[in-house]
Amino acid sequence: MKPIYTLLLSILAVFLIGFDACATHLRAGEITARRISSTALTYEITVTTYHDENGGKTASAGQKDVDLCIKPFGTGFGTTFKVLRIEFKLISATTSRNIFKTTYTFPSPGRFVINCGIRNRNENVINVKNSITTPFYLETILEINAALGLNKTPVLLNPPLDSARVGQKFCHNPAAFDGDGDSLAYRLSTPKQGEQAACTGVNVGYSDPALGIDPNAKNELLNGPATLTINAKTGDLCWDAPAVIGQYNIAFIIEEWRDGVKIGEIVRDMQIIVVEGVKNNRPKLDPIADICVEAGQTVTANFRASDPDNNRVIISVYSGILNIDNDGTAFVPPIIATDFGIYLPKNVIQPQPAAAQLNWKTNCNHIRDQPYNVVVKVEDKPVAGTVELASFQTFGIRVVAPKPKTPTIIDVARSGVRSFKLDWAAYTCPIVGAQFVIYRKEGCSGTKYSPCIDNGTSPQSLGYTEVTKLPISALTFVDDNKGFGFRPGVSYSYRIVVIFAAPTGGNSVMSDEACFDLPAQMPVLTNVTVDSTSATKGVITVKWTKPQNIKAGDFAAPYQYRLQRAVGLNGTAYTQAGVIPTDLLPKTVDTIFIDRNLNTLQNAYRYKLEFYYTENGVFKKFDETEQSSSVFLEATITNQVQLSWQANTAWNNANQTHRVYREDRRKPGTFNIIAAVPVQGLNTFTFTDDGKDRFLADGDNSVTIKPDTNYCYKVETVGKYESQRIRTGLLNNFSQITCASPVDNTKPCPPVLKIDTLNCSDANTICSETVANNLTWTYPNTNAQGNPCALATSYKVYYTRYPTDKAGVLATVLSPTQLFRHNGLSSYAGCYYVTAISRAGVESAASNIVCVDNCPAYKLPNVITPNGDGKNDTFRPITCTNAVETVQFLIVNSYGVKIFETTDININWNGTMSDGKEAPAGTYYYQAVVTFKRLQKETTAIKLKGWIEVIR
Repeated sequence: MKPIYTLLLSILAVFLIGFDACATHLRAGEITARRISSTALTYEITVTTYHDENGGKTASAGQKDVDLCIKPFGTGFGTTFKVLRIEFKLISATTSRNIFKTTYTFPSPGRFVINCGIRNRNENVINVKNSITTPFYLETILEINAALGLNKTPVLLNPPLDSARVGQKFCHNPAAFDGDGDSLAYRLSTPKQGEQAACTGVNVGYSDPALGIDPNAKNELLNGPATLTINAKTGDLCWDAPAVIGQYNIAFIIEEWRDGVKIGEIVRDMQIIVVEGVKNNRPKLDPIADICVEAGQTVTANFRASDPDNNRVIISVYSGILNIDNDGTAFVPPIIATDFGIYLPKNVIQPQPAAAQLNWKTNCNHIRDQPYNVVVKVEDKPVAGTVELASFQTFGIRVVAPKPKTPTIIDVARSGVRSFKLDWAAYTCPIVGAQFVIYRKEGCSGTKYSPCIDNGTSPQSLGYTEVTKLPISALTFVDDNKGFGFRPGVSYSYRIVVIFAAPTGGNSVMSDEACFDLPAQMPVLTNVTVDSTSATKGVITVKWTKPQNIKAGDFAAPYQYRLQRAVGLNGTAYTQAGVIPTDLLPKTVDTIFIDRNLNTLQNAYRYKLEFYYTENGVFKKFDETEQSSSVFLEATITNQVQLSWQANTAWNNANQTHRVYREDRRKPGTFNIIAAVPVQGLNTFTFTDDGKDRFLADGDNSVTIKPDTNYCYKVETVGKYESQRIRTGLLNNFSQITCASPVDNTKPCPPVLKIDTLNCSDANTICSETVANNLTWTYPNTNAQGNPCALATSYKVYYTRYPTDKAGVLATVLSPTQLFRHNGLSSYAGCYYVTAISRAGVESAASNIVCVDNCPAYKLPNVITPNGDGKNDTFRPITCTNAVETVQFLIVNSYGVKIFETTDININWNGTMSDGKEAPAGTYYYQAVVTFKRLQKETTAIKLKGWIEVIR
């Protein structure tokens, strides 16, 4: 019997070897997908493989289908099914392209992995161990999201057929093109292997081609080690330079990004064949610049190539704008909207220097935020026996939206509020989902913007504010400034931008501006200045101009000014401060009002002036001025005095020089100018007084700023109206007087911190129902240099769960208390430090850091009596579980058959098997894999094994 048995084994081994040999044919491949239904989550999935028709011809012919697996991301199992081959085509003497295609409806939105394992890779791949018995594996990750619409993965237009020569730099570009306009990014990966229908890929026995085979390999220039790199932006894959002849496999990933979010990725696993060959120099392409055109214009790009060895060359162009697959057939459905680009001469071998031209008539459907990538390849055609070499260049074509037409503006009133009506012409490219965005600002510039040059200039950067968004079909809009109307005497500028919905994305350049200048008729306020500072007797003087372009007789007399007052810089609750009769005659002094008995010490006051005329014996309001407030000065106390002031006025106080006054302590009530402060925006209305007098025209009144000494200040602002129609000159206004006493801002000393330690041998401690950490600290009298520590008025307690994370403020404790109990914890693990806070609000450096860790305790009993008496009925840990993170628990019987499993950290097994039946009395065996909540984020699980006696 033994000889026969041996013979059968030998026959079987020969059969298996023969099977593997026939099934070794995979060189390269990738998986792509596109959504084909707008109502269902149905995708067309394409597996493209490249077969070895030299050593694996029989296996290639027999590859009628492949096993595809689709599974949710992060899981190990999925749906598997066979996908039939729909195309077999020789693309070279030794390589064929094979296409397997199917449709699949995903059950729900989510992230899915589409993968495919095929037996086997072709023979003699140098950098893949035992390639003849290593299955091929492809993978694509797809984000299924209704918000993405009819999303599709990129397609790879350039097949992986380029050869490499020993000692010379090799480059390949997949010419990936995304029809949705999503951004693509590239990174190297490692080839994987996966059995048919296995749903999972694992790394192969792989060596880096650059240095993994020959660690002494050099680059082409012989000035450094060999490298294998990929350009993350262009996808240029370069091996500089191969050292050993043979077949190599590499893999790289193409990531798909939209609005800063990765929505998928494709793996291309490809083969590079390195030969010795006669020395040959790569052909060269003249530099190709990126192109930008406005939709509707024609793109013309000229390419010129030469070869150092005077070989003939062929120029190829790969891009989705051509709508041509890498075998020359058209995409169905089209990869982009018509019209398509063309290039000539196509696939023609030319003597060098060679030339080709790309032409593309663009239209509105081609508008998108991302450029259309175009890969240009030049390949030489040397004499037989010489390796053909290629060079690549990638450039982008941006198709931008046309500029919207300039709107016209009409001054109208809506609901009694002065408004602007904007009208504009229909947009040239009314793409579905596009919107008009209306922007407005005060002032006009006349600047025009070009669609290609200035498309990145945002209206916000020019001071514009978004007013509204409108559908692309809109032709008019009435702007009433949210019901507040517009300011007389001010110019207003409008621009329109068109924005496009995803996946097109992006926006048009701004339209030319439309300007409107509102005439001024009303009086304008010129002064709101504080004359006296008091909590009850404060005085403010308000001044204004006479009405512009209105004279006595234009309206029926008598006339009145009514001055309204509100409390605060932005107050809106107005009450009448005074009524001033006027006759509108030039010589009448009637444009001033002194407002008394105010709390100017604590408040700013805001004013507006109303003008009334008489109609039928009744006063009727004609209009009112813009609102303006007094200047309010504040002081921040440190070891110096930091001043800041603000005013909400109709005139502009920026881009002027304001004056800061300080009271002369030797002459109470006398204020001297100590600084002239140039200001721009509001955040520059500040000054820090260090005692030095920086304005010497009225004498040097420098002082030494001392803690706990009172200093008083006021500020004089300078402003003017921006409108050319309001000619009031410079406007000077005083703030109230504010006083401050500097304090010592010396940094306090850091406290010394302690924490109660955890006794892991004390079950009462680690199993306490109330989990809390107790902190105590002391505050030193002197610092490390022996100087007294500043007085601490409070302490801040900081906490972090993990030592590697940044700590945050947990609590503030008022002095003299020097302890804190951290309650409400789920476990003890964590780290703390404390800082001291001085009277001036200055915070000390951190104390020493103290940490406490949980006790890794998880003890289990070995007997239960599930008889329903409420005692020992369930199997659960003896120790408490507040420090336990996860548990994987399994019980088997004496035959090793699983009868119960759970991830409940308290287990709670009541003696019932998985089928619901009671486990018979007897001995069972368990295994528990336990992780604990520790100070470290990554912890090692412990395994516990033991037995359980069930007594009934």
